[in-house]
Amino acid sequence: MRILRMIVIVLLVLSIFGGANYYIARRVYQSLNAMFSGINVKVYVILYIFIVLTIMITRLPLPGFIRTAAGWVSAYWMGVFVYALLLFLAADLVLLLGGIVKIIPRPMPQTVRMWSGAVVILLTAGVLAYGTFNAARLKHVSYDIWIEGHSLNEGMKIALVSDFHLGALRSEKKLEAVVKGLNSLEPDIVCIAGDIFDNDYSAIRAPDKAIDLLKSVKSTYGVYACMGNHDGGSTYGEMVRFLEQSGVRLLNDEYEIVNDSLILIGRLDSSPIGGFNGESRKDIADILALIDRELSVVVMDHNPQRIGQYGEGIDLILSGHTHKGQIFPGNLITRAMYETDYGYYQKGANSPHVVVTSGTGTWGMPIRVGTSSEIVVITLRSEE
Repeated sequence: MRILRMIVIVLLVLSIFGGANYYIARRVYQSLNAMFSGINVKVYVILYIFIVLTIMITRLPLPGFIRTAAGWVSAYWMGVFVYALLLFLAADLVLLLGGIVKIIPRPMPQTVRMWSGAVVILLTAGVLAYGTFNAARLKHVSYDIWIEGHSLNEGMKIALVSDFHLGALRSEKKLEAVVKGLNSLEPDIVCIAGDIFDNDYSAIRAPDKAIDLLKSVKSTYGVYACMGNHDGGSTYGEMVRFLEQSGVRLLNDEYEIVNDSLILIGRLDSSPIGGFNGESRKDIADILALIDRELSVVVMDHNPQRIGQYGEGIDLILSGHTHKGQIFPGNLITRAMYETDYGYYQKGANSPHVVVTSGTGTWGMPIRVGTSSEIVVITLRSEE
């Protein structure tokens, strides 16, 4: 019964995806054929199907430059698919309502449908161009957080970053800007809250350069990281060695005492893609039982979906994962899915403080629309 349910779900998803692609392909063809008559429909269909299937080409044992080119096409096609679908649906709804209220004559003139399609194509291209530009920018966000009853009289400056997705498009170039931004802040500690990699270590084009970049991060008490859901799989061992060579202290359900005033705990993600080579997430109570609770306790946990498991023994939780939806309307979805999907949050007066960053990189599409890439600076202080 379970297998049958899975088959039905897969068929349903494929049907919806196929239907949406047919709709987009048909509307684009209508507009292009009206503007440039004589377009060969067979050639158009073959080219469209090829573009849609480029995601499969990236997984074939082909020369690197072919897989790289296919990766660029498939990544941007994801953005085209989302915005072309939304904008064509909006345009057709306007045309339908216009016909109902008799603003648009019936039968609808071919030029009206042609120009509506042309506007959608231009808007889609514009959104992707803006999203690419916006994803390359790096914003700095800061929070001051006061913790009661702990000794941080002079404050502790924490730089929080996440979601590098090394191996994804433009990720390694973005790392240069991230490191430069971190060093400009002169932080006491740097926390990397997961998804350092993009599933496959071998996708990183210049790992030695990335290692050197991370080694150049300057902080008073070091650079620490926890693993996210994209940091597992068959190349997990290589990911761990990469971090060791980079001078990054990986905390896999472990803790580190920082400057005798703060305990930093790093959690393993509970839903890693491909697993963590047999390692699994511990119960937080088992970790807390080992530490001195007189010190401030900060937890790095990649996915903020699990912040409800932390109680009064934790002062601050640092998360990423959500990308704040990355593109509109994804931010509306993450806002509905999570107790908090971005920014500063505290459920109650005695609850842990929570900071969720939108991350520095991108997943899938190398674009951001309605969200920003960011480095977060948290100044942690004791209340009098």
